[in-house]
Amino acid sequence: MKNILGIIISFAYIAILMLSAKYFEKLDKEASRKFIHILLSNWWLIAMAFFDDLVFAMIPPIAFVVINFLSYRGNLIKVMEREEEQKDGLGTVYFAFSLIPLVILSYGLTNNRLIGLVGFFVMCYGDGFAAIAGKAIKSKEYKIFGANKTIAGSSVMLMTSFIITFCVFSYCNIELFWLKAIGVSIIATILEAISAKGTDNITVPVVTSLLTYFII
Repeated sequence: MKNILGIIISFAYIAILMLSAKYFEKLDKEASRKFIHILLSNWWLIAMAFFDDLVFAMIPPIAFVVINFLSYRGNLIKVMEREEEQKDGLGTVYFAFSLIPLVILSYGLTNNRLIGLVGFFVMCYGDGFAAIAGKAIKSKEYKIFGANKTIAGSSVMLMTSFIITFCVFSYCNIELFWLKAIGVSIIATILEAISAKGTDNITVPVVTSLLTYFII
């Protein structure tokens, strides 16, 4: 029953996010996308609270992938899509797909939900705030492997990733947790900088969670 309730709450939460994002879309479409991108991280807290079985925990991520792919192909959920993504990448689909390996790692291969939490939070909060900072703060732009980034955005990505990893590693009482948090944050920031066409939505959470797995 607890797992069923988790599925219901998961879809209700996503529906509320989509409806709320419509408000932000009136002000700025990109702001609405980042609103979804950042607050979707809270789904992992729902998963931690309600799911105790891998099969049930996999249902929302798989559904999200299907929904996002259909939206990408038909521009069904306009608040989530960028026009350039229709040409250049499957960013929104990658975003949903990244949850699948994180759930498998946290619910199947291990029994530690914090592993997936680190990867998902770094992607949602780190990448989300980095994009906002990149647009709001004037700074030097750079391009690596076709990915356009800014110094301001990458700095915010680094700081946000560090705060998340620092908190989790210190909570787990990891030896030299602050140093390991710095290392993981730097790697996450590099991945975000060099991953083009929305692939950072896969590389950042998966690699960050794998590193967390070996650390905690």
